[in-house]
Amino acid sequence: MIDVLVVDDDYRVAEINAKYVGKVPGFRVAARAHSAAQALAAVERGSIDLVLLDHYLPDQTGLELVHRMREQGHGTDVIMITAASDVTTVQQAMRLGALHYLVKPFTFAALRTRLDSYAALRRTVDRVGGRGLTGQEQVDRIFGALRTAPAPSAPGLPTGHSEPTTDLICGVLHRADHPLSAHEVAARTGLSRSTAQRYLRHLEQAGRLRLSLKYGDTGRPEHRYAWVAP
Repeated sequence: MIDVLVVDDDYRVAEINAKYVGKVPGFRVAARAHSAAQALAAVERGSIDLVLLDHYLPDQTGLELVHRMREQGHGTDVIMITAASDVTTVQQAMRLGALHYLVKPFTFAALRTRLDSYAALRRTVDRVGGRGLTGQEQVDRIFGALRTAPAPSAPGLPTGHSEPTTDLICGVLHRADHPLSAHEVAARTGLSRSTAQRYLRHLEQAGRLRLSLKYGDTGRPEHRYAWVAP
C-alpha cells in the first residue's frame, strides 16, 4: 500500500480528498494535516510515501513546506493540489520536485489519473532498480511512467453540458459550508441563473447533489443544493 498524507487547510476539502484517495486501489490515507507544521510533523514521523499538498496554508505556503522538507533531507514525494495556477508557482513546484500539479476544482477521475501514474512510477523504479540497469531505455521508462492521459469525460452528460462547467459548479458546492440556491451558484460561478439551474437539476438527478426546500413567508419554496461527498 502507498501511504498518503492529505494536506489542506479546509477540513471539509481534506476529508473529501481523503475519500477520493481511499477509492483508488493501492492507496490509503495515513494522516491528514491542516497546516505546514502538522504536515512536517507527520512526514518526520515517517511512513509517508506521498503528500497531496495544498499551496495556501495558514502558517506557510505549500512550496515553502516542500523546501523545508528537502532541506531536512525528506525525499517524500509530493503532488500539489491547489487553486494556485499562476506560472511562477507552477515553475517553483517543478523546481522543488513536485511530481504532478492538479488545479482545484478537479474531478475524482483527474486525481485518480495522477495517482495511477504515480503508482506506475514506483513499480517502474522498483523493476528497473532491481535489475541495476541505468541505460537510456530504462531512464526513459522511468520518466515515461509519469505521463498521464487526459482525464476521461464524465459519462452521461446531457447534450449541451460541458465537463468544465460541471466541475466549476461542483467545486463551488464542494467548498460551500451551507446549501446554495441556483442564484447563489450563478453569482459564485459567473454563469447565468438558467444555466446554473440546468446543471444543478442534472447533478441532483445524478445523485451528486442533495436538494432541500427553503420555505419563505410567501411564494414558492426556494430550491437549495448541497454537495454529496463521495
